[in-house]
Amino acid sequence: MRNLLKRLGWAGSISLFVIIFVALLAIFAPVVAPFPAQGLGTPNITDKLMPPSAEYWLGTDHLGRDMISRVIYGARVSLTTGILIVALSLVIGLPVGLLAGYFGGWIDDCLMRVTDVFLAFPALLLAVLMAAAMGPGMVNSTVAVAVTWWPWYARLARAEVLVLRGQPYVEAARVMGVSHGTIMLRHILPSTIRPLAVQAALDFGPALLTASALSFLGLGILPPTADWGQMVNAGRAFFPLRWWYAAAPGVTIFVLALAFSVLGDALRGDDGGQGDVAR
Repeated sequence: MRNLLKRLGWAGSISLFVIIFVALLAIFAPVVAPFPAQGLGTPNITDKLMPPSAEYWLGTDHLGRDMISRVIYGARVSLTTGILIVALSLVIGLPVGLLAGYFGGWIDDCLMRVTDVFLAFPALLLAVLMAAAMGPGMVNSTVAVAVTWWPWYARLARAEVLVLRGQPYVEAARVMGVSHGTIMLRHILPSTIRPLAVQAALDFGPALLTASALSFLGLGILPPTADWGQMVNAGRAFFPLRWWYAAAPGVTIFVLALAFSVLGDALRGDDGGQGDVAR
């Protein structure tokens, strides 16, 4: 652990602790949230739009729900959505890049032309259009964002495979009659994991922001489930007089996205820049 923190540097280490702290809050939300029932959506009309105080440290929303509890429960949705977006993008993009880079020729041409079609559209615009077409919901918004992101992982995986497939140990395995599937899974795939993992860490912040943007537009998870983007949208109607309503989830989104970006940069520096891919 000490060696990891040393490689990450002070900024990367702080970011890692921030991410772990938020993740622990999300996991133990029923225990650490001051008002768990309000975090789940139970209204408390008698205390609506209360400013920050000793009882409600970040105030309450228009239904009287404690903002700290809502933010903590919202971390569950936001972190889960970000993880699913990055994981689904990897699941789609990694096999495409692996096959295109290893076999080359017409397989490479066909797969990369499909990839270019998705890259021709602005990612956020395409995600909004797909989410609007499929309807609001956590699953639909996650799929909508992942479908627009997988081409970047395909391109990165392909670039790594193009370098690895000419290595002597790969050529030796091919001469010995090892099957293409075994070569890709045992000799090439493990070497592509690190740069892809670095890129995934870099992408988690933008994934969180994109998912929050869809929720802000009403295309994410629906109330009463707590979601940071949805909370910012509800709070803007009361801004700036009730500034805490939009500020609490907005600042949380900013801090967590920044933490993932700094951590990704620290990992990329330790990786020698191999995980970088231009967007």
